Amino acid sequence: MDAGPKTARSSRQKAGSRWKCTPAFEAALQAFRIYQSVELGLSPNTLLAYRRDLRRLGDYLRRKGIDDWDAITPEVWQPYLLELLEERYRETTLARHVVAIRMWLRWLHTTKQISTDRTALLESPKCWQRLPKTLNLDRTVELVESPDLTQHLGLRDRAILELFYACGLRVSELCGLDDRDVDLKVGYVRCMGKGRRERVVPIGRAARDAVEVYREQSRPLLLERGLERGRYKTPLGRSAAAGLPLFLSRTGGRMERTAVWRLVRREAVRRGIPGQVSPHTLRHSFATHLLEGGADLRVVQELLGHASVSTTEIYTHVQTRRLKEVHARCHPHGADRVAERKSRALRG
Repeated sequence: MDAGPKTARSSRQKAGSRWKCTPAFEAALQAFRIYQSVELGLSPNTLLAYRRDLRRLGDYLRRKGIDDWDAITPEVWQPYLLELLEERYRETTLARHVVAIRMWLRWLHTTKQISTDRTALLESPKCWQRLPKTLNLDRTVELVESPDLTQHLGLRDRAILELFYACGLRVSELCGLDDRDVDLKVGYVRCMGKGRRERVVPIGRAARDAVEVYREQSRPLLLERGLERGRYKTPLGRSAAAGLPLFLSRTGGRMERTAVWRLVRREAVRRGIPGQVSPHTLRHSFATHLLEGGADLRVVQELLGHASVSTTEIYTHVQTRRLKEVHARCHPHGADRVAERKSRALRG
């Protein structure tokens, strides 16, 4: 069932490598990228996504023979968005394309490359709000404790999963951790989130123990491999060593996001956990379990690193859904109890 979407995504990525833009568009895009990075402080992944979306637009403009930015009007971008819709882009992807175009048009107006600000004429598609996929507590513990500690990378994998669930990190935040970013004595991790916003998150005892064992037993061996391959300059002073990646690959380099995703998916399959379990599933579970335990929404917002509490509020819907399930199962007039009594009456 997953082959269709994956095939579609891979075909779009291949098509993206064939997108051709005019030299003027490429030059404007490079200047816009600098603005996004320096002035807006967007993350590298966000920059990459917006650049990919705008290069798709640049290819469309080239095919239409449009090289005057003032000519980019609703009559131009509406057929473009329809073209994306015909290619079965999801609503969330279309919305991201619209955001990228809006930012670009606003930048063109700010830098006086177009005469008027026409971003108000560009509307985003309405998106359904999808509830985050979470694991219950038992399943989460199964996943976190899944790695075989007798295997070569078992200690590292266990530390990664423990830290994911203990701190609710994004996969990019975890991969970006340096050794100095984790203080096990005080019990905190310092990470850089979206928009280059730094935050400090406390670490629980289980995660602290797992990271400590990994640091002492597994990481030195992986670091030695990295040094043998010339990944890091030698000799390593204390300051330089503290700035090296916390989680290392089997060849001693910094862990990549795709490798962490494969790790989580592999352990979920091994434990028989259904669905597309990903690193973000542990982040969702972290937030949901905190709210179910009575945590304040604002506190969860700070721990997750959300700029707006409205982003965090989606987890209250998950909590409400659980409350309804418990009510239906346990209350004398709950839906499940009523249906059960009706079924008994029919059988009797």
